[in-house]
Amino acid sequence: MTGLPVEFRAFVAERADDRVERGVRSFAAVDLPPGEVTVRVSWSSVNYKDGLSTIPNGRVARINPLIPGIDLAGEVIASDDPEIEVGSQILAHGYELGVARHGGYAEYNRLPAGWVVPLPGGLTARDAMTIGTAGFTAALSIARLEGRGLSTSLGPVLVTGATGGVGRTAIAILLERGYETWASTGKAAAHEDLVALGVSGILSREEVTVESPRPLETERWAAAVDCVGGATLPYLLRTLRYGGAVAASGNTGGAEFATTVFPFILRGAALIGIDSAALPIAERRSLWERLATDLRPRALGDRATEVTLEGLPDALDGILAGRAHGRWIVRVGG
Repeated sequence: MTGLPVEFRAFVAERADDRVERGVRSFAAVDLPPGEVTVRVSWSSVNYKDGLSTIPNGRVARINPLIPGIDLAGEVIASDDPEIEVGSQILAHGYELGVARHGGYAEYNRLPAGWVVPLPGGLTARDAMTIGTAGFTAALSIARLEGRGLSTSLGPVLVTGATGGVGRTAIAILLERGYETWASTGKAAAHEDLVALGVSGILSREEVTVESPRPLETERWAAAVDCVGGATLPYLLRTLRYGGAVAASGNTGGAEFATTVFPFILRGAALIGIDSAALPIAERRSLWERLATDLRPRALGDRATEVTLEGLPDALDGILAGRAHGRWIVRVGG
């Protein structure tokens, strides 16, 4: 079958009064948004934002009902853009996908051509969703740090939230690139897995959230990839080496933090904000090419747990409850 069917299966979240009803149902093709590229979706993944889009107070979903899924990969079955050929494999993530526009948890979708990334050689659709938005954010964090001058000769790099999708992929990329990589996690049960992956050491959550009366402490880290925010950021900033930087992409530890100006004016530290949702498409496509080559994570596919559309409720609840360990990937189509 090459055409778009009249109806297809989708996992839909629909707000009803003070609750959200969610589950797999038939979805009409006429209700897909406009776009130049129609895709048969094969894989998606589970991200924290996807979980938020399916709960009443998540403050993510901007349309109702919504097909969640902020990323997808699949095959083009129709295209009005000459640069995107029918039959080609593509991926898409970010922008309004799974937020203000139906996302990846459906057998078919229609996308603007300007959101589409050709699947790089060397990656399957499953690989791409094992990386997904989380892995892309990790790669963007490392690319930004290296763009500012980070290299393996400058010292160790600390990754916080190490068992989440962003954190674990950041570790896997850093190790593959030869960095001395340390991890921070609040999950003691994950230590063995992180050591097996190759980290040089592990810090507890308490170590990286402890308050200190000193604005600066002993210099430890050449850089940090912070997926947590909150009380973690002050620790990272006051323990950076001279000229170091933190790439910050998460707020699971809270949206607010308190620090001083001293890391910035006495050690030349930098705080780099990482947002992958609105990244221009040219840079997005270029970074995906690197994810297939020099930024490819070590042991890609390890710790990836497959779920179906029917299995999404447990995965979505799990990621919101902090039970993520590696990646949940979603087998959407055959």
